[in-house]
Amino acid sequence: MSVSLHLAQQPDADALLSRSPLAALVGMLLDQQVPMEWAFAGPLAIARRLGGDDLDAREIAAYDPDAFAALLSAKPAVHRYPGSMAKRVQQLCQYLIEHYDGDASALWRGAADGKELLARLTALPGFGAQKSQIFLALLGKQFGVRPTGWRAAAGPYGEDGCHRSVADITDPESLAAVRTHKQQAKQAAKSAKAAGTGKAAPGRTAK
Repeated sequence: MSVSLHLAQQPDADALLSRSPLAALVGMLLDQQVPMEWAFAGPLAIARRLGGDDLDAREIAAYDPDAFAALLSAKPAVHRYPGSMAKRVQQLCQYLIEHYDGDASALWRGAADGKELLARLTALPGFGAQKSQIFLALLGKQFGVRPTGWRAAAGPYGEDGCHRSVADITDPESLAAVRTHKQQAKQAAKSAKAAGTGKAAPGRTAK
């Protein structure tokens, strides 16, 4: 299946994400506490700083940790927290070597069902439950990786026609829809938190 991602919003960076399972995984790993485009442009930035246009798990895993952290920290930094993310990227690559012979696509190849694939993703360093569900949804919706029960395993991110995450971004319009959804969710969370603080209404005393 031909894949054409639009997550970095940069042609070269998106082309790498589309052809390289490892780059897609690294982009997903970096997608926290920074704008989505910054995170998913990271794999290409790392590849170019390593002197190429692709990522290799063995090369990254074998890199001197301090030198790799410096590589990601060089301006413009690959992430807001380049040192800690450099460590996580290397841990991810080391895990892939140990469990999948360095082949990121082997993660989903042969998974019996969505539940097993989710378990494989959740076992990755740096991948919590939510990140794993989002990446599972991305695999199903845009990579054509659809083992039995994949939508259910991906939870709300697997729903058809929704705009909840990077899994649903295919063009500028869907990007805007996902941003709107996230803003609404953030506002709803703030409102729920405020409602639960026990603040009294004007003119009343909280007990």
